[in-house]
Amino acid sequence: MSILVYTESEDGKFKKIALEAVSYAKGIADMMGTSVTAVSVNGGDASALAAYGADKVLEVANDKLTNFNAAAYADVVAQAAKAEGAKVVILTSSADSKFMAPLVAVNLEAGYVANVTALPLSAAPFKLTHTVFTNKAFATSEISTDVKIIGLGKNAYGLKESSGAGTTEAFTPSLTDADFSTEVISVDKATDKVTIADAEIVVSAGRGLKGPENWGMIEEMAEILGAATACSKPVSDMGWRPHSEHVGQTGKPVAATLYIAIGISGAIQHLAGINSSKVKVVINNDPEAPFFKAADYGIVGDAFEVVPQLNEKLKAFKAQNN
Repeated sequence: MSILVYTESEDGKFKKIALEAVSYAKGIADMMGTSVTAVSVNGGDASALAAYGADKVLEVANDKLTNFNAAAYADVVAQAAKAEGAKVVILTSSADSKFMAPLVAVNLEAGYVANVTALPLSAAPFKLTHTVFTNKAFATSEISTDVKIIGLGKNAYGLKESSGAGTTEAFTPSLTDADFSTEVISVDKATDKVTIADAEIVVSAGRGLKGPENWGMIEEMAEILGAATACSKPVSDMGWRPHSEHVGQTGKPVAATLYIAIGISGAIQHLAGINSSKVKVVINNDPEAPFFKAADYGIVGDAFEVVPQLNEKLKAFKAQNN
C-alpha cells in the first residue's frame, strides 16, 4: 500500500504545487510506514519528484492528455490508485484538482477533504485539519472510507527535500471516448509574466489608483519582486484590468507567501479570497480601510507617493544583493 500523489505540470515542467504535494505525501508515508508513488501526466524530469520524496513515478505519456481534461485525468488517477493499491490519494487545491477530485472520489468510493493545511492529526481514525468558510476558520474532519482523498491547500505544507533515489515506470491507463466527451478547443494564457496561480508574491491594486493609466508602478513593483499582478473586482468590472487578474471570493483565490494590496479598501469578498496568504501588506490613504484590520503590515499614505519610493528602495536592495 502506497500513498499516491498526482503531480501537476505545464509545458513539461512540474509546478511548485506538485513538488509541495509530493513533500506532503512523503510526510504521510513516513507517518504510516509506507512509500510514495507519484503520477505524472506528460510531465518533466521524474528526478525532480524523487528529490522531494517520490519512491516511484508512474509516467503517463499520451498526446490526448496534453490539455487538462477533468474526466480523463480523474480516470488516470483512479486507475493508478487501484493499480498501486493506494489507500490515500493526494491532490492539490488548484482549480484543475478541484474539478477532478469529486470524479476521482466517486470512482474510488472515497471520502474527500479539500484545503487541508497539515499532516493528519492521526492515522486511525484518519483526521485532518482544513480551512472552511472561505478560509475564515479551521475545522477537523474524519475520513472513514477505505480510500481517502486529500486536497492540499496551496503553501500549506512547504517544500521539503528528500534524499530518495526513486524509480520510474511507464503507466498506460485504459481511456475511452467517454473520457473525452468534453473537448478543449483552445487555451489562451499569458506567457510573459508570472501567473497568479503559481506566484509566491502577488501585487494587487484597486480603485485607489484612479485609472488604468496608473498601473505602470504596479507592474514595475511586480517585475522587481518577480510577482504576479492582480486587482480587485471593481477594477476588472470597469475594464481597467483583465478579468484574469481579479482576485477575491468571486475571482481567483490567492494563497501567496506575500500579498501586497495597494489602494484596495478591503471588502469582505476580497479579504475572503486572499485570506490564505501568509503575509499581507496594505498601502492605503484611508486609515479606517477594513484591510488594515486583516493586514500584517500597513502603510497609511498616498499610493502615488509611497509606491514609487518603495520601488526605488526595492531596486536598490535587489542591486545590492545580486
